Amino acid sequence: MSDPNQPNDPNAGVPPQPGAVPPQQPYAQPAGGPQQPYAPSAAAAPLDAAQDKQWAAFAHLGGILWFLPSLIIWLVFKDRGRLTDQEAKEALNWQITWIIAWVASQVIGIIIGSFTYGVGYLLFGLLIPWALYIVNLVFSILGFVRVNGGGTYRYPVNFRFIK
Repeated sequence: MSDPNQPNDPNAGVPPQPGAVPPQQPYAQPAGGPQQPYAPSAAAAPLDAAQDKQWAAFAHLGGILWFLPSLIIWLVFKDRGRLTDQEAKEALNWQITWIIAWVASQVIGIIIGSFTYGVGYLLFGLLIPWALYIVNLVFSILGFVRVNGGGTYRYPVNFRFIK
């Protein structure tokens, strides 16, 4: 006869099957009772002048890797430093402008390439996007150097999507 205080195990007396996973034990409460909710964190401290200049310069240099570094820097540091907010927006606007030009070049290359047996695609789908990337590389490095030197940088051709 079984003890009524012990839980019934439906697999009692059955040998374990090879490769069978034993049932997971239920989670128990921590030793001190339920976990207390986290206290809200304080607002992030403002950047000092050197950090502000550093992150503003990195926002431009991040353009080499696409728009994500500029976007992340702007979202994280926009309220912590005036220069970082200004320069990260400028870099992000340039990256958005560059991506639009790159996509337009690809679409035009596909359309023209379909009429010219692929010759148009070589120009608009391969050569112009490569030239656009070189322009992006040069402008991003120029922005990094100018901001790292203590100034500000405005891209020559830039739509201001984020004000």
